[in-house]
Amino acid sequence: MTEFTMATDADGVATITWDVPGKSMNVLSLAGLAELNGLIDAALADAAVKGVIVTSGKKDFAGGMDLNVIARMKEQGGAEPAKAVFEGILQFHAILRKIERAGMDPKTLKGGKPIVAALPGTALGIGLELPLACHRIIAADNPKAKIGLPEIMVGIFPGAGGTTRLVRKLGAMMAAPFLLEGKLSDPKGAKAAGLIDEVVAPEDLLARAKEWILAAKDTDLVKPWDAKGYKMPGGTPYHPAGFMTFVGASAMVHGKTMGVYPAAKALLAAVYEGSLVPFDTALKIEARHFTSVLMNPSSTAMIRSLFINKEALEKGANRPKVADQTVKKLGVIGAGMMGAGIAYVSATAGIEVVLIDAAQDAADRGKAYSEGLLDKGIQRRKVTAEKKAEVLARITATTDYAALVGCDLIVEAVFEDPKVKAEVTAKVEAAVGPDCIFATNTSTLPISALAKASARPDQFIGIHFFSPVDKMMLVEIIKGKQTGDRAVAKALDFVRQIRKTPIVVNDARFFYANRCIIPYINEGIRMVAEGVEPALIENAAKLVGMPLGPLQLVDETSIDLGVKIAKATKAAMGDAYPDGAVDAVLFAMADQGRLGRKSNAGFYAYDAAGKRLGLWEELAAQYPLAEVQPDLTQVQHRLLMAQVLEAVRALEDGVLTDIREGDVGAILGWGFAPWSGGPFGWLDIIGAPRAVAICDALEAAHGARFAAPQVLRDMAAQGRGFYDPAAAKAA
Repeated sequence: MTEFTMATDADGVATITWDVPGKSMNVLSLAGLAELNGLIDAALADAAVKGVIVTSGKKDFAGGMDLNVIARMKEQGGAEPAKAVFEGILQFHAILRKIERAGMDPKTLKGGKPIVAALPGTALGIGLELPLACHRIIAADNPKAKIGLPEIMVGIFPGAGGTTRLVRKLGAMMAAPFLLEGKLSDPKGAKAAGLIDEVVAPEDLLARAKEWILAAKDTDLVKPWDAKGYKMPGGTPYHPAGFMTFVGASAMVHGKTMGVYPAAKALLAAVYEGSLVPFDTALKIEARHFTSVLMNPSSTAMIRSLFINKEALEKGANRPKVADQTVKKLGVIGAGMMGAGIAYVSATAGIEVVLIDAAQDAADRGKAYSEGLLDKGIQRRKVTAEKKAEVLARITATTDYAALVGCDLIVEAVFEDPKVKAEVTAKVEAAVGPDCIFATNTSTLPISALAKASARPDQFIGIHFFSPVDKMMLVEIIKGKQTGDRAVAKALDFVRQIRKTPIVVNDARFFYANRCIIPYINEGIRMVAEGVEPALIENAAKLVGMPLGPLQLVDETSIDLGVKIAKATKAAMGDAYPDGAVDAVLFAMADQGRLGRKSNAGFYAYDAAGKRLGLWEELAAQYPLAEVQPDLTQVQHRLLMAQVLEAVRALEDGVLTDIREGDVGAILGWGFAPWSGGPFGWLDIIGAPRAVAICDALEAAHGARFAAPQVLRDMAAQGRGFYDPAAAKAA
């Protein structure tokens, strides 16, 4: 299977075309790298070749590296996986350095052959690192294209020379957003930032590349860092300006990562150390730090969850084998914030939407929500006026259920009231065809019970969106007891259309996400009642990688919602209800009118504009601090285990059927410590024996809610983890 081909024209310009068979986007494999190396050698050795264009046979250039290659490097290393990875990375560096020097005399820096990267579209990861080694980067004027180095988002950093080259090209300060934040730009933005050299009309791309090659001089081929007298933009660490840059970068990295993301620290170390030495030595330093990150279990877990497993779920890893269920016309019932958000993402994805509410002005407000988001997109130059018109034209706002004729999927997003939902279900089923799938958007109500209002319970399913819909990537699909395969496939295909990540769970109280996040909030509130310093609770959560502390999270979601959920749960569970201590705090806050951010008063204080000022000072007066405070690790264990044990119980109960969905859903749904790869990833990192020991200590101190599930005890006894194939099958 050939991934790279080369053809030389009559003027002596060779074009190497990257076109991986069977894939919509090029990704680099070891076989492809070897092919590229061979073609570069042939071009440099052929006297008839005056220069080389490296381009793509697809609409985009490349999506990056096949991260499964890294796993194979480790496996092939046997007892010395780090050595195998390090040597493998150096092979990448050698090939890209060969492209960069292009046969020039090492002393005079003359006699090289110009090599141009011609990018027709998106170029990410290695898809930009390869061009950075070329002598010129020319991109087609394609507004949909994204150019950048997003590796940090999956727990690694650019390790094929991208880190070293970009810092030497732009300076540490200007390179920071692209390296440390994974910032992506369109071609014009990339040129303005200095990532690439030219932007031309798509039809002129190859002609311009050839023109540059034929006119290039020896000096055009020498990289700044290879030229005599090179000075890094912005200064190196021992330069006064550079010193301040690196001090600030260190503070920024630690402030944003709280020290729990190894890739960010390693990247900064590679940049700092690499800037003190010659370029080729800097490449080795980059490779060393990259290897250290790849050998870190956090990196393995992040790659597995945020790349491999996430991609598998998006491609339908757990989709029933039924015919294509692409949604052609969608009905959304309820034009509140949730329904309006669903209408927006669906219309943006090209789906015709009927948005229904009880009153026309409410339906119109729901459509106006999309207009507001599109206007913001226009202000940011992400959306054109034509695109806005197209999206709004796809949304019909009405009160008339007859407009639902022809819909093949309905998403109901009305109040969390079973009676209201039942009335809507009957109205919808009277208006739509017999094959239409009905989905209810609910975060707490049992799907099987709601399906009793349907004449076709096999076509009834839950689709739980997270708010705000346009920003949150996870969608939780809930199967009721009678939900059929076609309904599951329809929901999965719909989520794929709107470019979000699905997980499929079975029906149970709170499903999966809320089942895990509610105990996290409750544990934080319980500690307030115990006299634990609120700042310790919040900072302990952030220092272990949670995006929000439990008290801030309940403020954001609203305290009165917590009260409502608590009352409903207590009514359902009766004497078995375990959270009375939590309710004592939660209800008292609500009685004082402290409902969270929406009332500018909650566990935090807010100014008149709603800006969070800090923890409410009266908390200490109402819940006096204990004389002896727990240590940081104890608080973190309580907050993590409150979530993690519910994830394991959800697996034991059959709510979760795939640990991949448990991990991906936790990270995307409520931000569970992404560095860990998710709850099951974290348990594998610390090991089942350690997890059971933590549980036993917490159970002894704080009660049965921390009892270790049997599956965890079994794994501890067997010395296995959740991602061991045998253990996963048993679970």
